[in-house]
Amino acid sequence: MATKTRKKTTKGRKRSWNPPGVPAPIRGYYSNCVRVESGPLLFVSGQVSMDAKGRIVGKGDPAKQAEQTLKNVLTILKANGATMADVVQVIVYVTDIRVLDEIRDARLKHWPKGGPSSAIVEVAGLAFPELMVEISAVAVLPS
Repeated sequence: MATKTRKKTTKGRKRSWNPPGVPAPIRGYYSNCVRVESGPLLFVSGQVSMDAKGRIVGKGDPAKQAEQTLKNVLTILKANGATMADVVQVIVYVTDIRVLDEIRDARLKHWPKGGPSSAIVEVAGLAFPELMVEISAVAVLPS
């Protein structure tokens, strides 16, 4: 189950941490984001449709799951002084490629024009069977 750590750890030129407002990592071997201290990049781990208390939002509804997932990405960006406009790449994982059109509106809400580079990948499953959407991101941070 999710760990409760929100601790920031720094090792060398990177800082791994789990900002408040998003669920703690499901497993202890990753962080919600890694900020490159020697450069202006933030790598956001794959986020899913869990709220800050670890409850799955939008069971059975890929549009609601995409919205909560992007809300988590935005929360992490804000915790690092960035916005959705700073996102340069996303990788979207779905358990059924046919939901592509169903998650479109959630993505357009955040990137109506000039969105990030993007890939969408159909996968056999995500961390929990109820999850249908996962999104990871890379953002350029303000200097």
